[in-house]
Amino acid sequence: MRFTLSSSALSAKLNALSRVINSKNSLAILGDFLFDVQGGVLRLTASDSENVMNTQIELAENDGDGRFAIANHDMLEAVKGISEQPLTFDVNLQDNLAKISYQNGMFSLPIESAEQYPVAQAVGDNASVITIPSALLADNITRSIFATAQDELRPVMNGIYFDLTPECLAIVASDGHKLVRNKVFSVSSEQPAAFILPKKPASLLKNLLQKDGGDVEIRFDERNAQINYGDGQLTCRLIEGRYPNYNSVIPQNNPNTLTVDRLSLLAALRRVQPFANDSSNLIRFHVENGLLQLDAEDYDFSKTATERMTCEYSGQPMSIGFKGSSFIEILGNFDSQEVVIQLADPSRAGLVLPSEQPEGQDVLMLMMPMLIND
Repeated sequence: MRFTLSSSALSAKLNALSRVINSKNSLAILGDFLFDVQGGVLRLTASDSENVMNTQIELAENDGDGRFAIANHDMLEAVKGISEQPLTFDVNLQDNLAKISYQNGMFSLPIESAEQYPVAQAVGDNASVITIPSALLADNITRSIFATAQDELRPVMNGIYFDLTPECLAIVASDGHKLVRNKVFSVSSEQPAAFILPKKPASLLKNLLQKDGGDVEIRFDERNAQINYGDGQLTCRLIEGRYPNYNSVIPQNNPNTLTVDRLSLLAALRRVQPFANDSSNLIRFHVENGLLQLDAEDYDFSKTATERMTCEYSGQPMSIGFKGSSFIEILGNFDSQEVVIQLADPSRAGLVLPSEQPEGQDVLMLMMPMLIND
C-alpha cells in the first residue's frame, strides 16, 4: 500500500488527535494512531477507550487501501520538523513496517495490526440530536468548564450539563460553590433531553472547534455522544446519573443591584486577594452609596488589604463575603465591559450577569457567600 499527502496537514491533524491519548493506557495499542486508507481518503483515529476522535485527509496519491496502527510519539516526533512538502508512505502490512519518504530523506517505523484497535461505542438509533454553531458551542464550553467539580462522591458534578428543553438549550456547570448557566434560545426541542459531558471531551472540543461559522451536530443517548464538527468526529462516554435541579438554587428576588466595571473589579480583586487567609481565601464586599469596598485579611500573619472603587448601587448597605479566587474566575469568563451583581442578603447566593447579554443568549453565574465575622 502506498499513499502521498501533505506533511503539514498530517502534522496538524496528529497534534490535534494526540490530546486524546493518555500517557498510560490499559491497552498498549491505545498509545497508537490508527491509519485507515479507503478510496483516496486517510481517516486518522486516536482513543483512550472512553473518548474516540477521528478526522480525515484527502490524499494526493493513493495505491491500495488498508489499515494499520503506529506509535503516536514516534510519528509526532518524525513529522513535526518537516517543512510543508509531500510525504509518501510505503506500507508493508506483512512485514509490519512503514517507510515514509520526503524530499531530503526517509524514515521507517514499525506498525501494528489494526484488528487489535478498539471500536468506538455506537450511539443508539433512538438518539437525540442537537445542532449548534461551532463558535457558539466553543464559547459556552469555555465559559462553563471552569465551574465543573472534581468530586469522586458526586461524579455528575464533574462535567457540563446540556439540558435541552422546549424553551432553549441550557448549558450548566457547578461545583456546589459556584454555578454557570447559559441559555441558548436558538436551540430547543419539543422533546426534552439531557446529557452530562465529561471534562476531557469538553476540553478537547474547546480547543478543536474553529470559529468558522460551521455547525456542530451532537447525537446522544443515555450512555454515549457522537459529536460531528468540520472534518472530524468525537465519540465519548457520558457521565451517567441525575444532575441536580440547578434552577432551584438560583435566587429569584435580588433587590440589591450593583453595576461595576468588570476589568477594574478584576484588577482590584487580584491586588487584595494575596492578603486573604490562605485556607478560606475570603474577601469581604461592602457596598453602599455608590462605593464598593473590598477587604482581605490574614491575622495569622498580620496581613490586611483594602481597596475602594466607585460603582452604581441601588439597595440597602450590605457586607457579604465571597471566595476571592472563585470570583476572579467568574469575572475572567465574561466578555462584557460591565457586570451586574445582584444580591438578596449576606446569607444567600449572589448572581453575576453581563451588563449586556450576548445575542440570543442568557448568561448567569452564581457564587455562594462565605460567613464573615463582623
